[in-house]
Amino acid sequence: MPPEQAGSNSSITETATKAIDAAREELVGIALDIHAHPELNYEEFHAAKLLSDTLEAHDFAVERGIGGVETAFRATLEGGAGDGPTVAVLAEYDALPEIGHGCGHNLIAMAAMGAGFGVQANLANLPGRLVVIGTPAEEGGGGKIRLLDAGVFKDVDVCLSSHPSSNRTFIPENIPMGESWSLAMVGYRYIFHGKAAHAAAAPEEGINALNAVIQLFNGIDAMRQHLREDTRIHGIITDGGLAPNVVPELAAANFMLRCRDRNYLSDVIVGKVMKIAEGAALMSGATLEIEPYYPFYENVLP
Repeated sequence: MPPEQAGSNSSITETATKAIDAAREELVGIALDIHAHPELNYEEFHAAKLLSDTLEAHDFAVERGIGGVETAFRATLEGGAGDGPTVAVLAEYDALPEIGHGCGHNLIAMAAMGAGFGVQANLANLPGRLVVIGTPAEEGGGGKIRLLDAGVFKDVDVCLSSHPSSNRTFIPENIPMGESWSLAMVGYRYIFHGKAAHAAAAPEEGINALNAVIQLFNGIDAMRQHLREDTRIHGIITDGGLAPNVVPELAAANFMLRCRDRNYLSDVIVGKVMKIAEGAALMSGATLEIEPYYPFYENVLP
């Protein structure tokens, strides 16, 4: 790197740092406000308004409800040195059921805002433009996928995002096969319909949907040794009956299926789990219904 370029980069970094430090109180307030108002995917009305209003107050040109998603937004600032790349900083702000912002998306929103303020302080001398894009529904719902399909990213050259962690992390260039880094993912809900009966007086008249769910788990566990080591399959039982003296007529489980190779995930893993679910229904006499739970997420390559 030429000395003059290094000096320029140092000056840019110093200017950005000063701008972010000056906005510290405001940024911390944003993180705490969003944390105090957890909202599930596509319901992030408070957070979206807070972030959009703040960016407007800092002279960003804000478009709300972009891509047909009411809680998405795009805030733009033009550089002062002519045409150049469009750099996007992504903000997330949805929460999880029960535990709120246990995944730290309030911090992601704060980081995106801080990055925006830091770049803004330098933008008069930089080409191109900065966009802060509010991306709802990371925790289910595929918010970024909807925005991508709607063309929100069509003019973006680079996307930057962050995520909080309990320690400093980085993605190495050569990831060992057994380690999981930003795996491709899809989720399904497996619903089994049986027939209710009194579990003591007339169990022979019932079809136990919970038995099918249990066999689904057993089948997946038996299959794990025959899958690639970068495969991850994990699920929970969401419905398993209402009383122990009634044969469950409805039982269901939500599963996430992951793998580093998106094609292996879609072409192999999904089909194998499907056959296990069909077999569980056949064994128990229940009928099977499968619903999408998470859309396909691409893996992130280092």
